Amino acid sequence: MANITLVDDDENIVASVSLALESHGHKVTAYHDGASGLEALETTPPDLAILDVKMPRMDGMEVLRRLRQTSQIPVIMLTSKDEEIDEILGFNLGADDYIHKPFSQRLLIERVKALLRRTGADGGEVETAAEAAGKAIKRGKLSMDPARHESTWDGRPVKLTVTEFLLLQALAQRPGFVKSRDSLMDAAYDDQVYVDDRTIDSHVKRMRKKFRVVDPEFDAIETLYGVGYRYRES
Repeated sequence: MANITLVDDDENIVASVSLALESHGHKVTAYHDGASGLEALETTPPDLAILDVKMPRMDGMEVLRRLRQTSQIPVIMLTSKDEEIDEILGFNLGADDYIHKPFSQRLLIERVKALLRRTGADGGEVETAAEAAGKAIKRGKLSMDPARHESTWDGRPVKLTVTEFLLLQALAQRPGFVKSRDSLMDAAYDDQVYVDDRTIDSHVKRMRKKFRVVDPEFDAIETLYGVGYRYRES
């Protein structure tokens, strides 16, 4: 169904995860250190990448940081560290999902399935209203083309991850209307995947940063503290 690159130095995890994914029809290519994994990801981009945080030669966070300079492929991070700061850092660097070790293969399969469904890499349609209708979005300086997964601000491209794109799309579809964090979770995540408020906040923070690279005065995403976010069309 999809080409998946797995980067983890634990041979047992590589073997078990590869077997589980391949049993669901996916093609898995595995690497055992960050440097080799990054080279492969840049040379032959897969439909989805699974990165361990702690690896030799280059850790998963550094792989993710460098990957996001050139690619927006979906990324799931694996970690044995049960520390909030690591998860927040991963999301700020552009991770789409996070799974703590030890984890069940069933959980991993569901997370992979949900992320592939959101990107359309499972062979089906991306599950958003704008994608289903095949309509682009134009809101002031913002233009979004869901079919091509492209967004621009005042004609300048802004590269967004899958999750960032879906969050912005949910906000831009109804400018001026407040979206709670729960409703944004529903827009960007499968209903079997739970994320907390700080995850949405991290995605929004990174998204704003990207738009401010092309326009330092960007303020279209407004925070309503304790309520949620809304898109302000100028």
